[in-house]
Amino acid sequence: MSAAIRLSKGTIVSAANKHNATVIFFHGSGDTGENVRQWVDLLNKRELNFPHIKLMYPTAPSQPYTPNGGEISTVWFDRKAININVPEVRESIDSICKLASELIDQEVANGIPYNRIVVGGFSMGGALALHLAYRFKTSLAGCFAMSSFLNKNSLVYEALKNNNSTSAPPLIQFHGLRDELVPPAWGTETYKTLTDLDVKAEFVTLPNAFHELTRTEIQRLKEWILNVLPEKE
Repeated sequence: MSAAIRLSKGTIVSAANKHNATVIFFHGSGDTGENVRQWVDLLNKRELNFPHIKLMYPTAPSQPYTPNGGEISTVWFDRKAININVPEVRESIDSICKLASELIDQEVANGIPYNRIVVGGFSMGGALALHLAYRFKTSLAGCFAMSSFLNKNSLVYEALKNNNSTSAPPLIQFHGLRDELVPPAWGTETYKTLTDLDVKAEFVTLPNAFHELTRTEIQRLKEWILNVLPEKE
């Protein structure tokens, strides 16, 4: 990925009142920020918004994606395969994490501290969020991952093993039990490994869900976001 690439803030839903917190939602592979925003709003039955929280839905850069035969796609990073057992492509992941970190740093420059920022996403977007929260921006308010997984021997696990700080951002994971693209066992293994490394996490199973977002999931996510990013007095 070219170092000249900069991620735009993408689709933004402004805080209804005074903005003092931010959530960055990363879409899945081959999608766009605008599409995932529409998906979330449809499930929520109205636009998802908060009095004090700005929602950002950035779009990944277009780049070759190995699991699709090297075809160009809007993906956050490359993979050798969609498989928990393959090594991560560190150069690709680190490159996008540095670009995504710039979005976070722009929020901080605009007066939103790290502990008032949450990152998360669906599928590959959730994996990106895990790398950001536990490798690059470890003082964030929290992280969410929906239908996501980390590869065995992930760089995230390596970073957490070497983490000398007192705590890591809290995590909530969601996973459909009928997901055939990212098997629930991969999500469960990711959750168990992270909790073994002292991440305070919650794993929410969705009994009848495939590789998708669900209304139940969005409702739980809203509650969780308000818990980690409460309105200020």
